[in-house]
Amino acid sequence: MFSSSLADAPLVREPVHAPVAHLIRGGIVEGIHYGSVVVLDADGEVRLQIGDIEAAFYPRSAIKPVQAVAMARAGLPLDGELLSLTAASHSGEERHLAGARRILELAGLTEDHLRNVPDLPFDPVVRDAWVREGRLPSRLAQNCSGKHAAMLYTCTLNGWPLENYLDPGHPLQQAVAEIIEDLTGQRIAGVTVDGCGAPLFSLSLHGLARATARIVNAAPGTPEARVADAMREHAEMASGSGRDVAALMRAVPGLLSKDGFEGVQVAALPDGRAVAVKIADGANRARVPVAAAALAWAGVDPGLLTEFQGEPLLGGGREVGRVRPVRSLEPVAASARP
Repeated sequence: MFSSSLADAPLVREPVHAPVAHLIRGGIVEGIHYGSVVVLDADGEVRLQIGDIEAAFYPRSAIKPVQAVAMARAGLPLDGELLSLTAASHSGEERHLAGARRILELAGLTEDHLRNVPDLPFDPVVRDAWVREGRLPSRLAQNCSGKHAAMLYTCTLNGWPLENYLDPGHPLQQAVAEIIEDLTGQRIAGVTVDGCGAPLFSLSLHGLARATARIVNAAPGTPEARVADAMREHAEMASGSGRDVAALMRAVPGLLSKDGFEGVQVAALPDGRAVAVKIADGANRARVPVAAAALAWAGVDPGLLTEFQGEPLLGGGREVGRVRPVRSLEPVAASARP
């Protein structure tokens, strides 16, 4: 079971990644994606590890469910779609922008209070339409605007200053850091700045999986359970239409999953089984099939995961290969484990 004491911070070192996926074209390995994978059982024990699951790394947006829990513990009263948006890397669809505006309205604030980086929508179709219409980059359109709006709302509820809410020393960010350490069970290794401008805390891949398992395993009505319920029930608000992470949550009953830039993905089942993946080169073409294979290894019915086996490689317009997880991640290897 999970320990109540904090482990030391993971070591900051060059991760010793291992092969996790092969790029196979015409029956020959054309390329290799390196990375790390961890699978936890329902008791939090490591049942599979590939690569380096203990080195310090940046979880990027895969940490957003934990940040949302921290805000909920600090009094954020959101639920449903708006709480899901709080943990989102959204696509910039109109419903996402409208949701972020609604959070700001509840706080008595406007888009001008946001301090995330102005950007175009993340979804390429939405982005192309935005450009055709002559619309400029916007803080609301940036994929982290729901999180930033919720951060501001949390500040207003607690009487914390708004101007410097992204400073790592701000009471909000100190509360986030405290909950990250609580849920991961380890001290933070370091802090930098994420792409959106918010503090980004460094932990281990093992710690990320443990934190997500604790969120799905929490008692009903707790901040953790509220976040998990909101994201599972409103998966498109936490990502977007057509996004693989939303499709994965729809395909696997009770699954909570979150992706992050640079090839990070975490997922946990209602009984606490969890997986976390880091692709060393940040490639989504490897992240998706490797995460699906890790879930199959954890016991998810492979039949629920067929659409996540990776995009085909084309030659002359026809399929000539795919990105395949390494053999140790294949379900047959999982079924043969002791």
